[in-house]
Amino acid sequence: MTTLRLRPEDPADEAPVARVLAAAFARPDVAVPPEVGLVEDLRRSDAWIPELAMVAEYGGEVVGYALLTRVQVRTDGGTWPALALGPVAVAPHRQRIGHGAAAVQAALDAATELGERLVVVLGDPAYYRRFGFGRADRLGLTSPWSGLGEPWQALVLPPSTTDEPPPPAGEVVFPPPWSKV
Repeated sequence: MTTLRLRPEDPADEAPVARVLAAAFARPDVAVPPEVGLVEDLRRSDAWIPELAMVAEYGGEVVGYALLTRVQVRTDGGTWPALALGPVAVAPHRQRIGHGAAAVQAALDAATELGERLVVVLGDPAYYRRFGFGRADRLGLTSPWSGLGEPWQALVLPPSTTDEPPPPAGEVVFPPPWSKV
């Protein structure tokens, strides 16, 4: 029986991940979707957290991907670390059977284990609601995508200790690679 294996990306996965991203985000008007370059640029940036680049492998083939990278929440009192989810991709022949959801959940679980507290995403509210995401504006979070309303979402991860304060409100600042998408 073949099972889905979830694990952090390793260097040998770079080309297979690029193929999954290219297939999942394929459009007739571009040769290579911008999500492929975004991941390549994020890998070379300070935003990269290797343990949070999650691949879904089925039958020895990389079929899914979920990435969490570092962003900052800028407040009046300074900056606070947070994470951005994306891109999330599944090879077209393995879509709609739970591989993407499994990769996202594995990445969120890994982030929780690392003590992370806040994740933001821009995406389909109906899809991301299953993980606990809700409107980011309700947490006082703004970004270049705030004007899109419901698709701009956030998730507060469980605290490491019971006395840990909630994440602050503020402007979510994305690293430079995100400006290309």
